[in-house]
Amino acid sequence: GNAAMRGIIPRAVEQVLSQAALMQSQRWTFTIKASFLEIYNEDLRDLLVNVNADGSTKARDSRSAAKLSIKRTAEGKSYVDGINMVDIDVGDRSTGLSQLESVMAAAARSRSVATTKMNAQSSRSHSVFMLHLCGRNDESGTVVQGALNLCDLAGSERLDRSGASSDAKRLKETQAINKSLSALGDVFTSLANGSKHVPFRNSKLTYLLQDCLSGDGKALMFVNLSPTLQSSPESLCSLRFAQRVNQVELGAAKKRVTYSSR
Repeated sequence: GNAAMRGIIPRAVEQVLSQAALMQSQRWTFTIKASFLEIYNEDLRDLLVNVNADGSTKARDSRSAAKLSIKRTAEGKSYVDGINMVDIDVGDRSTGLSQLESVMAAAARSRSVATTKMNAQSSRSHSVFMLHLCGRNDESGTVVQGALNLCDLAGSERLDRSGASSDAKRLKETQAINKSLSALGDVFTSLANGSKHVPFRNSKLTYLLQDCLSGDGKALMFVNLSPTLQSSPESLCSLRFAQRVNQVELGAAKKRVTYSSR
């Protein structure tokens, strides 16, 4: 949406750009890049595969996209190997927001959606928008790095209501969505119980979000409920899921700080 109806992604990026501009007076300079992917049937798909780093459109078919994989650095931080990153202008706020609009439009065109008995446009995947930030203080040489991950989870579905059981493709999508949400619930249960082993590797979703749900990050979840009586079983299930999430304490987030020569 636009203006008052714009979503979390543009509001969050707008806040980041505003804060980066304020910190220029303290001799901080920032670089910001954006990436956008979906997890469809346990496969990672780059939603910006046809977008160049400067935001322009590539003249190639998205079917030629490289296979994405989740890897970890020597420091143990996760990253998505092979994903496209688009520069977001920090110096000019209006340009940066315009670039973001192009990113979101490109992602929307590539996102996996379909019609079911419950929704005219039903998300058939989880999507994750990632904002990669790097800041450097010209006076002290301090370098900080971080990432903001905004994840849109596809809702769990009951086959009798969505009608997905009559379509093999929709059925497979529903099973993959529900399985990954169940894996996410298992992760939250393990974290809440203080378990030594947390099953992050049980799904691509939880493995991708491992850094967000461990000691280095902060996490916030919004749960959407339907106001209709017919959806009360799903609403109750969502509330129970939220209750499990609310029992998790991740502890204090850690800063990733290094120092460079001036």
